[in-house]
Amino acid sequence: MAIARPIRMLGLAAICLWVFFLYQVFGPTKPAPESKIMDQEPLLDYTGEPEGSPLWRADKGYGPGAEGTNRINATLLSLVRNEEVEGMVQAMRDLERTWNSKFNYPWTFFNDVPFTEEFKTRTQAETKAECKYELIPKEHWDVPSWIDEELFQESAKILKEQDIQYASMKSYHQMCRWNSGLFYKHPALEHTQFYWRVEPKVHFFCHVDYDVFRYMQDNNKTYGFTINLYDAPQSIPTLWPETVKFLAQHPEYLHDQNSMPWLVDTERRPEHNMKANGYSTCHFWSNFEIADMAFWRSQAYEDYFNHLDRAGGFFYERWGDAPVHSIALGLFEDASKIHWFRDIGYQHIPYFNCPNSPKCSGCMTGRFTDGEAWLMKEDCRPNWFKYVGMG
Repeated sequence: MAIARPIRMLGLAAICLWVFFLYQVFGPTKPAPESKIMDQEPLLDYTGEPEGSPLWRADKGYGPGAEGTNRINATLLSLVRNEEVEGMVQAMRDLERTWNSKFNYPWTFFNDVPFTEEFKTRTQAETKAECKYELIPKEHWDVPSWIDEELFQESAKILKEQDIQYASMKSYHQMCRWNSGLFYKHPALEHTQFYWRVEPKVHFFCHVDYDVFRYMQDNNKTYGFTINLYDAPQSIPTLWPETVKFLAQHPEYLHDQNSMPWLVDTERRPEHNMKANGYSTCHFWSNFEIADMAFWRSQAYEDYFNHLDRAGGFFYERWGDAPVHSIALGLFEDASKIHWFRDIGYQHIPYFNCPNSPKCSGCMTGRFTDGEAWLMKEDCRPNWFKYVGMG
């Protein structure tokens, strides 16, 4: 039977629109100007404080408690177990010494079991600021009802055979899911806007003399990072295909000034893009992140997380909060609202962010890793600088 001409035209128009959408998403991209492409380690150059709006200093309005009239609605945040108290105390000691002893922002600790009195006593002893100790609701931590236990065990076995770290540790999968899309829904954070994530055993090397949360707010920044890495593609083979499905359903969420080229680069490590089915695997290493929770609470991110959650990859694969957060930021946010905190000296084994500054001590300027030489190729900052810049 012949198809009426108007219907044929409508069908052709629908196909054209779909091709145009795919071209916009995956078509040719323009890198940043050549001056912004990293040809040497930028941290070897002198690093000062970030430019932008005037920085807020700790000369007044940042005392503990009611004296902190200049503090904004923000917290230092840590998901930590009781048995990690030594590592948590060490990380707190570093950050209090280099920054928070001047600004006294509160600490909020989360655990899936109640904190011990020892944990509370030892951590509170490290700061003059308020410490809050919160229990994660079971409905936020438990494995969701739609996850098949037998399939999880089989998937974990396959991932383990591929040398994917923590593949068979269910609590690790639960942690990644919680950090991806549930932490900011905890009642204790209901009225909090900004957070600085701090993990046990991390190190901070540089004195920071301005209010980083005020900097984020005053300069309209959504997310701040220090380290930018490649992920293991075997751990996330369907994350990008599921993302493409989501974009097809919600093209309206794709930001005009997105960071898509960074997400889909095929030049620097083409084998990663191939194994991850279109994703470069570049991500912000989220054990350090300073962010505005308004982004995670947005409709775009809520819909994206729910789509991924139902797909099951947090358990059947090893989708981490780092690639999930990074993909969402790269697609749904203006790239200019993502900030590299090059002035904050930081280490999470085995990687560093070590600036050239008289305010820093304890790490080698420009060092990326003190591990094996092959770890150097895990640095994805060159791609970020190439496609987005060093802002």
